[in-house]
Amino acid sequence: MAVESEVISTELWIIFFTILSITIAIDLGLIHKIKRKLAKIPKTETEHVMSVKEALGWTITWISLAGVFAGVIYFALGNEKMIEFVTGYTLEKSLSVDNMFVFLLVFTTLGIPHKYQHRVLSMGILSAIAMRIGIILVGATLLDKFHWMIYIFGGMLLYTAIRMILQKEEKKIELEKNIAVRILKKFMPVNLSLVGSKFIVPINGVLHATPLLVALAIVELTDLVFAMDSIPAVLAITRDPFIVITSNVFAILGLRALYFLIGGMMERFHYLKPGLIVLLLFIGTKMMISEVYPIPTATSLIIVFIILAVVIVASLLRKPKTAKHE
Repeated sequence: MAVESEVISTELWIIFFTILSITIAIDLGLIHKIKRKLAKIPKTETEHVMSVKEALGWTITWISLAGVFAGVIYFALGNEKMIEFVTGYTLEKSLSVDNMFVFLLVFTTLGIPHKYQHRVLSMGILSAIAMRIGIILVGATLLDKFHWMIYIFGGMLLYTAIRMILQKEEKKIELEKNIAVRILKKFMPVNLSLVGSKFIVPINGVLHATPLLVALAIVELTDLVFAMDSIPAVLAITRDPFIVITSNVFAILGLRALYFLIGGMMERFHYLKPGLIVLLLFIGTKMMISEVYPIPTATSLIIVFIILAVVIVASLLRKPKTAKHE
């Protein structure tokens, strides 16, 4: 049985990385670029702008793909592992929506137009996948070798929830004080004038970072901080590296389309922050009491869905603010 289990595990990893390679190639438009080169079609300077309709189609596609993979896990590893995958995916997807507010804030502060934002997000997604796989493997190993680490991870989630309660809403990023910008300036000077879709531009023989590279640096650091919260949350559901990695990656893959889908509707998510705070408090508490009262994964999935459903319905039902005086 051990040999059979190993074979199944290897096959699943192969299926996952095959799907990952194909989806990344499609999402980044690599297949389209190869076809264009083979057909010798000249490159145009016009950047493709993803419409809301196209973003909706891609969002549905990515979610459906995750559902198909959940089915593969069900037939290969059983119902329990499938529930773990769905719970981890739902958690990661819901927590990532809050990250999109930061993305919008970055692009607004730097004055990056809609048509160039997808380039920053595409580069960010690739590095985020590589970074998260490393963090997940380290986190899972720590939990296996040092079981008491579960209390540290649980405490991190509770601390994040409390920090979100006390945190003031930012309207603009202070570039001079931002740590990502300060680190970037140690490697090269920064030029905040937009130069098309370029990340780096030479000025007087010296390479300068453009607003796109500044945005990428901030997005990457933000995702690193975000991963330190979201990955322990998924590790509270399962410590299986395969489930944690696949659920994280599938959730990240559709972020670019989801950003362009809800980018213009973010102000409608009035109760997103309170909902995420409740989610983090629940998962953090689940980790802290796991030795005394382990909460079943299926129960966790139901609670996560209930919290998200309440947030969405309450946000949609809330009436927009009207001025007191016309």
